[in-house]
Amino acid sequence: MDGLTLLVPSSIIREAEDKREATRKLGYVARAATVFRADRLLIFPDREGERRWGEEFVRVVLQYAATPPYLKREVWGQRDELQFAGILPPLRVSSQTVADPAGSVTHQGIVTKVGSEGRVRVNCGLQHPISLMVPPNMATPAEGERVTVRISSREPVRARLVDEAPPGFDVESTDLSAALDDESGLRIATSAYGEELSHGRLGDLLPQIADGATVAFGSPGRGLPEILGIEPEAVSAAVAAGDHVDSDPGFDRWLNTIPRQGSETVRTEEAMFASLSCLTLTE
Repeated sequence: MDGLTLLVPSSIIREAEDKREATRKLGYVARAATVFRADRLLIFPDREGERRWGEEFVRVVLQYAATPPYLKREVWGQRDELQFAGILPPLRVSSQTVADPAGSVTHQGIVTKVGSEGRVRVNCGLQHPISLMVPPNMATPAEGERVTVRISSREPVRARLVDEAPPGFDVESTDLSAALDDESGLRIATSAYGEELSHGRLGDLLPQIADGATVAFGSPGRGLPEILGIEPEAVSAAVAAGDHVDSDPGFDRWLNTIPRQGSETVRTEEAMFASLSCLTLTE
């Protein structure tokens, strides 16, 4: 798959009883993004569905979870949203720890300062931030931007910036329509009212998904139709007739990825694992 973007609503933790439970649920969301190699995890607003904790809390916890352990203290310090950050499961992004044949290790870095003469200062888990030259074929990153650093020696320090996507995934807040406009690949809305996913249907979709996909999820007790102000029956009827869903912000497919659902509701983090395990299969 060329790229995977996941969309979740700001109301994703609306049923959490306390901050600890809200943090734990977001940890599972971050794990799903990591397990299935998502490039971006975008949070779109659902103000009506939010309760005690909203978009800012969701964004901060997910961004913290996506930050490598060696950068967490430097980047985040102390924040009220991170009171229970200690219960977040480790993501263990594989490319943060695996060395290449030459013995160098790829690390995620954060640009702390943009200097002159094509140099930037980067915090990448070494004892101190280091000054690195930006390669000629690479645009100068902005302060706070994630970059990829290849470290070949820690003592003495030998490291260089490489023009590769940093390990892990980005977390951002965005409008849903803007996210769908910006993304390439198949744009999928997951819903119990969508087309039931079968062996045959999945076989038809996989070649399209191989070029990239954007997959959106609803929140507990408040699916995508309700968030978008669309009658669920209208989604079912349009899907059955092969028509476009009215008021659809730009999805290519509405899919029911758990057609034999045995529970009245499926939690968002459960839907993410169930859906992505099918949609990321290889042909």
